[in-house]
Amino acid sequence: MYRLIKYLKRHKIKSLVIFILVIAYYFCLPKQLFKDPTATVITSNSNELLGALIADDGQWRFPVSDSVPDKFKTCILQFEDEYYYKHPGFNPVSIFKALKGNISSGSVKRGGSTITQQVIRLSRKGQSRSYLEKIKELVLATRLEFRLSKDEILNLYTSYAPFGGNVVGIDAASWRYYNRNAFDLSWAESATLAVLPNAPSLIYPGKNQKRLLDKRNRLLKKLYNNGTIDQLTYELSITEGLPQKPYPLPQIAPHLLQKVALKHKGQRIKTTVKSSLQQQTNSIVKQHYNRLKQNEIYNISVLVLDVNTREVLTYVGNSPTDNAHQKSVDIIDKPRSTGSILKPFLYAAMLDAGDLLPNTLVADVPTQFGSYQPENYNQTYDGAVFANEALSRSLNVPTVRMLQEFGLDRFYHYLKQLQLKDLKYNANHYGLSLVLGGAESNLWDLCKSYAAMSSTLNHFNANSSQYFSNEFCQPIYNSQQTIDFGTLSNEKEVFDAASIFLTFESMKQVNRPESDESWEYYDSSQEIAWKTGTSFGFRDAWAIGTTKDYVVGVWVGNADGEGRPGLVGVQTAAPILFDVFDVLPKNDWFAQPYDEMLEVTICKKSGYRASSICDDTEMRYIQTSGQKTEPCPFHKLVHLDVSEMYQVNSSCEAVSNIKNKSWFILPPLQAYYFKTKNPFYKPLPPYRNDCLESTGISMEFIYPNQQTTIFLPKDFDGNTNDLILKVAHSKPELEIHWYIDSEYIGSTKDIHDMAVLPTSGDHIITVMDELGNELKHKITISD
Repeated sequence: MYRLIKYLKRHKIKSLVIFILVIAYYFCLPKQLFKDPTATVITSNSNELLGALIADDGQWRFPVSDSVPDKFKTCILQFEDEYYYKHPGFNPVSIFKALKGNISSGSVKRGGSTITQQVIRLSRKGQSRSYLEKIKELVLATRLEFRLSKDEILNLYTSYAPFGGNVVGIDAASWRYYNRNAFDLSWAESATLAVLPNAPSLIYPGKNQKRLLDKRNRLLKKLYNNGTIDQLTYELSITEGLPQKPYPLPQIAPHLLQKVALKHKGQRIKTTVKSSLQQQTNSIVKQHYNRLKQNEIYNISVLVLDVNTREVLTYVGNSPTDNAHQKSVDIIDKPRSTGSILKPFLYAAMLDAGDLLPNTLVADVPTQFGSYQPENYNQTYDGAVFANEALSRSLNVPTVRMLQEFGLDRFYHYLKQLQLKDLKYNANHYGLSLVLGGAESNLWDLCKSYAAMSSTLNHFNANSSQYFSNEFCQPIYNSQQTIDFGTLSNEKEVFDAASIFLTFESMKQVNRPESDESWEYYDSSQEIAWKTGTSFGFRDAWAIGTTKDYVVGVWVGNADGEGRPGLVGVQTAAPILFDVFDVLPKNDWFAQPYDEMLEVTICKKSGYRASSICDDTEMRYIQTSGQKTEPCPFHKLVHLDVSEMYQVNSSCEAVSNIKNKSWFILPPLQAYYFKTKNPFYKPLPPYRNDCLESTGISMEFIYPNQQTTIFLPKDFDGNTNDLILKVAHSKPELEIHWYIDSEYIGSTKDIHDMAVLPTSGDHIITVMDELGNELKHKITISD
């Protein structure tokens, strides 16, 4: 150390020069060698290429890979730099031979550059091939050898070497010239690509084919001579043809590629997509698109999620349509009218809140809320229907009545917890139509919500009846990400497990498309909880289904919002849904969450908890919160004579002769429609003539019902048609008298229908039965 210090003091200028040269050498190499834009590349979960977007400079240049295929590595080293792993970045022997040959020829005929030097040359674009430039490359090459390993330098070279035209790098070249992964190339194919960086112009189809073939075969001969390949491989390899017209790159998931490019432009992203499932779904979508386009329905999107990992397994953003029909639009994340697809959330919310039991009877009668009058799809009414059947049949009127009873704000609060991002306005903006398509959502959010419900149920059964705090998280498509479901607790995040299970049990009963309508009779069929939706004007058709492990969501329609006859969820979206489920692995049904349920006695006829007078009961499991629901309100204890043909009381019959019997009685308006669908419904027997009738008489308008303004249609002759007034009476055999504005217009008995032709303006309709019970209704007749 003393001698060194003494030397430095004695040779200050020389030491300073050396120090400056060392510093200059250390910093001479740019921190980032290549700044060229790269293509955005996505691969499947098994590293199969799904698609790529060309780089901004128009070059097919893939991001640097982490390894070089063995065959290509052997070929490129044998052709370009045999002593690559032995030299320090430059090869003195090669340089000497090149210098000697160039001097003797009087021009630059041979370079003698190593692969490391070529990496430097590729990074220093546009530099002249002079001896000075060669010296700079040599210095920078040695510096690069200090910074990177030999394998890393080779990766750079194979990623940025030119392969003809706008193809850069071995990854892009293997797909453009051979339509497959570089790791799957044969010896002949690898040798062909290995000779291209040295003379990339040889690849142009129809030109230089003889020269390219000779160079390739010389390289194969060299591999055979040094024992890399055997004689049979060599003989077969030299018979292989050369690539001709470049292949287009795969576009298996083009809309997912667009989505990835928004956040990861120029990167290579390994996605969660299963390539085989994606391609099968693409084929299914194409098949249905070819059929649907005959009806001018052009757009389809499909999303498949893994419930347990929340990974995207299939992403079909649109059908293989044309640019005139928005082929490039990714509809999966676009807001569309929901139709009936939100109904299961209302059903689950009411179960969760303890406001409903699965089989509770709900009214299905003509209903009007202000100016809003919901109608069932088939424009008929059942009078009363079980809640789970109203869901499985997607009946609008019972659903809206359930929403009105549950509370619009309460339901809206549940929807906000589901994090539906297109629900941008307050509850009053949507009104009661919220549950029938008055709001918008997208396939991504809806599938996410159904997957979260399924996962909640799975986790509850697998984790000692506890809930995760982050079930309703966003799905992932990047395989480098994992879902954090949060922490376990006894508190549910949105819906409890029992409410979810009972909702899925109801959704399982939805009538399937014609091709699957007898699914329960086949052992190969699987149980699926699913729901369809159709927006107003036949603009959007939905179908979303879930099993224990998978969620499949389908949207069908036109991206520009044009409605089409027949664009109905069960007819267009549902067949696609079940075709996709058919190619997914089959799995068992959800386990019942007994810890969130209790077994109670249920009235079979009403679905309510059985009261003491319910005569037909059964034991059923309900959600724990359901124990606060009221007992059956439809069973009444009536007093009959011994023949059970008449009602009696103590005014006309001895108490010892009176038979007390439980009777199922619906309100008059519900009973009016219910008995048309249920022939075994028995109205109450009349009172015997000698009895004094006490109470229990009721009437309701069937039409007009809660309606104030009525438009009277005209026939082909221009004559105004009559207005048909209808009333339901709990004792139809009683005579009813009709009045309009206190003017008597007639009487009816048994069937209480009255045809009138009122003038334009406001009127009061009054009906009075022979016992003096009165009912009034105000209407407005408009021309």
